[in-house]
Amino acid sequence: RSVYDDQPNAHQKFMEKLDACIRNHDREIEKMCNFHHQGFVDAITELLKVRADAEKLKVQVTDTNRRLQDAGKEVIAQTEEIIRCRVQQRNITTVVEKLQLCLPVLEMYSKLKEQMNVKRYYSALKTMEQLENLYLPRVSQYRFCQIMIENLPKLREEIKEISMSDLKDFLESIRKHSDRIGETAMKQAQQQKTFSTTLQKQNNVNYGRNMHLGRGRISESKNEITLKRTFEDDDEHEEEILTAQDLVDFSPVYRCLHIYSVLGDGEIFENYYRKQRRKQARLVLQPQSSMHETVEGYRRYFSQIVGFFVVEDHILHVTQGLVTRTYTDELWNMALSKIIAVLRTHSSYCTDPDLVLELKNLIVVFADTLQGYGFPVNRLFDLLFEIRDQYNETLLKKWSGLFRDIFEADNYSPIPVANEEEYKIVISKFPFQDPELDKQSFPKKLPMSQSVPQIYIQVKEFIYASLKFSESLHRSSTEIDDMLRKSTNLLLTRTLSSCLQNLIKKPHIGLTELVQIIINTTHLEQACKYLEDFISNITNISQLTVHTTRLYGLSTFKDARHAAEGEIYTKLNQKIDEFIQIADYDWTMSESDGRASGYLMDLINFLRSTFQVFTHLPGKVAQTACMSACQHLSMSLMQMLLDSELKQISMGAIQQFNLDVIQCELFASSEPVPGFQGDTLQLAFIDLRQLLDLFMVWDWSTYLADYGQATSKYLRVNPSTALTLLEKMKDSSKKNNIFAQFRKNDRDKQKLIETVVKQLRSLVNGMSQHT
Repeated sequence: RSVYDDQPNAHQKFMEKLDACIRNHDREIEKMCNFHHQGFVDAITELLKVRADAEKLKVQVTDTNRRLQDAGKEVIAQTEEIIRCRVQQRNITTVVEKLQLCLPVLEMYSKLKEQMNVKRYYSALKTMEQLENLYLPRVSQYRFCQIMIENLPKLREEIKEISMSDLKDFLESIRKHSDRIGETAMKQAQQQKTFSTTLQKQNNVNYGRNMHLGRGRISESKNEITLKRTFEDDDEHEEEILTAQDLVDFSPVYRCLHIYSVLGDGEIFENYYRKQRRKQARLVLQPQSSMHETVEGYRRYFSQIVGFFVVEDHILHVTQGLVTRTYTDELWNMALSKIIAVLRTHSSYCTDPDLVLELKNLIVVFADTLQGYGFPVNRLFDLLFEIRDQYNETLLKKWSGLFRDIFEADNYSPIPVANEEEYKIVISKFPFQDPELDKQSFPKKLPMSQSVPQIYIQVKEFIYASLKFSESLHRSSTEIDDMLRKSTNLLLTRTLSSCLQNLIKKPHIGLTELVQIIINTTHLEQACKYLEDFISNITNISQLTVHTTRLYGLSTFKDARHAAEGEIYTKLNQKIDEFIQIADYDWTMSESDGRASGYLMDLINFLRSTFQVFTHLPGKVAQTACMSACQHLSMSLMQMLLDSELKQISMGAIQQFNLDVIQCELFASSEPVPGFQGDTLQLAFIDLRQLLDLFMVWDWSTYLADYGQATSKYLRVNPSTALTLLEKMKDSSKKNNIFAQFRKNDRDKQKLIETVVKQLRSLVNGMSQHT
């Protein structure tokens, strides 16, 4: 340290001390060597002695090693063989172990291939699942396992495609077989309904069997036999009829559903299935354009729909989730709306009531079948009420033709009956009662014509036809009674009334036929109460029920009678006009022929014979017809005198005209129709009589003096009428100089005529001013 302390001569001192220290150590070493030298010499000496022994030992070891090597060569060879065998054994053991792991994998894969070949796809998917989750992870390091792992998704896709193809085949199959499935289901429903009806009737019989014990035993045995036969018949039908499962193999849809569920694509499958079924539903619900022409078209349509929903109901109950009740209800509501629209449209094309009736029966079976599967069908029965109206319309059209044929074939003469048997035949067809006629001996004539019993029979047939539609509608007897009465009222008030009105208006229907029509309608009116009894007997509903609808036949036949009466009046007037048109007066004759005109005598003879036919008519009708004819005749004769085209009339023509009017008055006074009081009928000609008397007597002073008074002798003579006729006579006298002699011999009378004309004109002018 002092060396580094910058002391003077420090280095020198340090070196000196260091040398001193070295010398000390050298002396210690020397002492130690001297101390051990002898031992070292002894050791060297001993080592030299050992070297010779070591050489010998080396030779011996070398020799021993040589001999050992020669002896160990065989051992080494055996040892190497043992090692090799043990390696092989270990490898074999390893291979066996690995094969034991791989063999189940290979076996499962082979099983998978076999399942694919035999189309056991659901089992194949289960095998794949075991391979992936249990077997392949143990040997995943091997290449063949990787190949398997790569193939499994492909196999799944192949299975999906195959199962989907099977599903498509299944959908096509049920589409083809849906009509047969539906037909089978509808037959079963119809048989079940028939059986239930038979059983109900059987129970009703059994209910009354306790009235008498002995009789009850007999009834019981008969009932058991009948019921047994019913069951046997039903069993026979069940054996004959195939079910939906017999007609269609549902395994593809089950298999496909399981496969997609295992693959985790169940929702995709459900959506696809429902989408395809909706498409098929739309196809099924689409009717053929000619469906309304035959009942087979409707039956095929209904069978396809029933078959569709029977399949859906089966799928609903045998699968979980593929089809739900909500889905089927939604599908049914859509289908029901479409069905109702289709039926409403196509039924409107039906003109045959028999076809409409068969359509109704099909709808009832269709509704009952689907109701048995749990589908609501109330709207279908509501539709039946609309179709019932259509059915009634077709019936009305059909019966309109029947009525027309009956009226066309009728001879409109009373029905002759030669003996009691013929009389009973007529009475069995029509409820006719006439004590006075019963007292008469055969042969005799019934007042109505042949059309009356035929019409009555056809009305009853219409009621039966209308009743057929009301069956199986699940309606009460009161509602059915009301339906029958309403439809019968339509038949009477619309169809029959229209036919009667058209018949009355036909040109070929003469007065005799019109009279017979009035008589016929009278008897048909009286038969209406029997029709009401007939309906009550069918429906077992008393007419005393508050809500019972009454038949309107009375008003129908009264209206027809009134129309016939009006037509009688019209045809009488037309006939009178025909006779008037053939009148051929010589208005310029100097004097009359001394007898009535021929046309007028023919007219009076016609009226007299016509009114004789009216004896079977009600008195008021005959009197009205007679009065109307006389009034029309009087008016026509008056118009003939006052015709504007007639310019001149001679006194001789007036006298001839007077003779014709006298014949008319004689006809009126002869009481062509009984029941007129006094000279009531003659008053129809009072206007003509007073006018002709005025000109024949030339009593102008009295006419002018008493004009306007209630007691006037010529009260019915109008001044304008008298003026018109007088001017025609005045013109005639000027042209033919008929009054020339008067002017020469009696100018005062000529002046009187001029004065009368002036006074009449003043009266006419006064009347017009007053008006």
